[in-house]
Amino acid sequence: MIERRKLSVALATAALAAGLLTAAGPASAKPAGQAAAECGVRADGKLWCGNRVGAKGYEHRSYGSAVRGPLNSSFSWFACWGPGDPHGGGNNIWYWTQLDNGQWGNVPAVDVYTSVDPAPGLRQC
Repeated sequence: MIERRKLSVALATAALAAGLLTAAGPASAKPAGQAAAECGVRADGKLWCGNRVGAKGYEHRSYGSAVRGPLNSSFSWFACWGPGDPHGGGNNIWYWTQLDNGQWGNVPAVDVYTSVDPAPGLRQC
């Protein structure tokens, strides 16, 4: 009976530790999965990559500029990149794209699931 209880406690501790490790990742971590795996510049010269659903596109590379619209999809293309205001991604890279409402806007790199910014092979604009 004691051995069975020790085993139950050990299994519960391991499950709890695994759950904490999964949930305790950095807040700015970009999700893994199909979108992240496919992230890259294709033959058309555009960066095709996963992005945060609901990410906003701005008129300029600044949160202080007008919002032009959202990215409601979770996978988008980006025509080019440029430097702008720093953001929560730890850099100042912004990506230019056509937003889901048809407007063009700058999206901060923190909302684009690249492995490095700027994305290798994407032209600067």
